[in-house]
Amino acid sequence: MHEMALCEGVLQALEEQAKILNFARVHAVWLAIGALASVEPEALRFNFDVVTQGTLAEGSRLEIVTVLAQAWCLPCGEKVSIRQYFDACPQCGSHPLQVIAGEELRIQQLEVE
Repeated sequence: MHEMALCEGVLQALEEQAKILNFARVHAVWLAIGALASVEPEALRFNFDVVTQGTLAEGSRLEIVTVLAQAWCLPCGEKVSIRQYFDACPQCGSHPLQVIAGEELRIQQLEVE
C-alpha cells in the first residue's frame, strides 16, 4: 500500500515547513492529487490519520482536491482532457499524447497555527 509511504512523505514535508515557517500545529492539509496518480483517496485518508498520530498534524483535516488529467495532442496540437493513459485524442483520434496534468500529488494549502 503506497498510500502509507505517501503520507509519510507529506508528514515529513509538514515537519520541514514547520521549522522554516515557525508553526506548531497543522489543522488542515489540502492535497492536490492527479486523476492519473494511482492514489486511492480513502486509503490515503486512513493512512494519513495513522501516520500523523502523535505529530504536529494529529487530528488535522485532510482535504483532497482532484486534478483532472490533461494531455497535449502531438498531431493536432490541442490541449485535451483524458480519463486514463493511452486514451485517444477526443479531437482527432490520435494516440501520441503527452500528459501535462493529472499525475501530481502536492500540498496545495495548509491551515496552521
